Amino acid sequence: MYSHATAVADSPHTTLNVQALIDESRMSPFQYAVLFLCFTVLALDGFDTAAIGYVAPALVAKWGVARSALAPVLSAALFGLAFGAMAAGPGADRFGRKPVILVSTLGFAIFSALTAYAGSIQTMAVLRFLTGLGLGAAMPNAVTLMAELAPARRRSFIVNSVYVGFPLGAALGGFVAAGIIPKYGWESVFLLGGALPLLFLPVMAKLLPESVAYMVVRQYPASAVAAVLARICGKDLGHVTRFVAGDGGKAPAAKGSLAQVLSGRYLLPSVTLWTTYFMGLLIFYLLTSWMPLMMKDAGFSIEKAALLSALFPLGGGIGTLAGGLLMDRFNPSRVLAFTYLAAAVLLVAVGQSLSGGNVAAFAVLVFAAGTMVTGAQASLPALAAPLYPTQARATGIAWMLGVGRFGGILGAMIGGVLLGMQLPFSVILALLAAPALIAMTALAILAKRTRN
Repeated sequence: MYSHATAVADSPHTTLNVQALIDESRMSPFQYAVLFLCFTVLALDGFDTAAIGYVAPALVAKWGVARSALAPVLSAALFGLAFGAMAAGPGADRFGRKPVILVSTLGFAIFSALTAYAGSIQTMAVLRFLTGLGLGAAMPNAVTLMAELAPARRRSFIVNSVYVGFPLGAALGGFVAAGIIPKYGWESVFLLGGALPLLFLPVMAKLLPESVAYMVVRQYPASAVAAVLARICGKDLGHVTRFVAGDGGKAPAAKGSLAQVLSGRYLLPSVTLWTTYFMGLLIFYLLTSWMPLMMKDAGFSIEKAALLSALFPLGGGIGTLAGGLLMDRFNPSRVLAFTYLAAAVLLVAVGQSLSGGNVAAFAVLVFAAGTMVTGAQASLPALAAPLYPTQARATGIAWMLGVGRFGGILGAMIGGVLLGMQLPFSVILALLAAPALIAMTALAILAKRTRN
């Protein structure tokens, strides 16, 4: 856990606890600027991640392939997301949060743009995998950076405000796809997904800071730490000769960041977080990858199918912000456990509502289910961040995201199988209540263990 000790640790004006200083200070304009930058990184990440689901109906129509043939393309980016996250976490704990964010953003921008020129399923699958490596590396480090720059009393809400960028970016992809695919073709979605992060990259390079907690742990010069803290807190700290991190500073010499995450102290929290994220992404990616096709099979046009499907991640914005507020006031694990329980109920209700023929009621329930599923999923990094020390935090969050991505891969694959079996939409949604209940159980175990 982060320390809540006072900022000055020993002799007056010589040693300062950086996390305590941030905790004691109000959010500054600079911190809000960093929040916006990290939010934008995740919005671009969400846009590119969800893009393939929105263009899938157009690909089926243009290439004349069976829906099940798209399964490798839909899952390729998820493999990249998993491996990108798992590699980037230890990388960021070694080289810093900022350089990994910049390199990964450049990577997913380039490969997203190249996807527009794919002429076959095989080529597109390779390019989506490479895009996923960058996408998977950017997300956990943007979240980690913001968690380490946020005051403890508002950390969950602030981190969730960053993470809400992902579902909003994914939802924006649906609205954009519905507008530009009929005019410019499916290629335009990927070209836009590559151009936007490239345009944003110079802004991040200039304005994004490094984590001060990371700088302290890696023994940066005191002047460099003081310069970043001055921008955060508006105080002249040139007189400080030594900075310490809020969680004790240095890692045990014999353990790397991954070894700490898997050690006895952190193993149970890690496993419960992995299980929860796995189950949540199974639900999320099955629906975001295949719901447009499910809607088209139900009789909707390609444009309306994209719009209705976009309501699912769009609801996550409200759920994420509400979850952050509640997590700062109550036991965060219990808050998210109840959210997954509500998600299970709503998923069943969504499936049942389509048979009634009331499109408005169906749309409301899709939005409500997305509010719970996506909101809970987006809140998990805020839950994970304070469970790990600075020297292993990026790895802890990244491995939760990386291991969980295999749930997304499984969801994308299962979706193709279920559609191939021609199961009714209501049955598919009822089956998805099971992973929501498993996630609820894992969080209940974590709540009992942490008691926070």
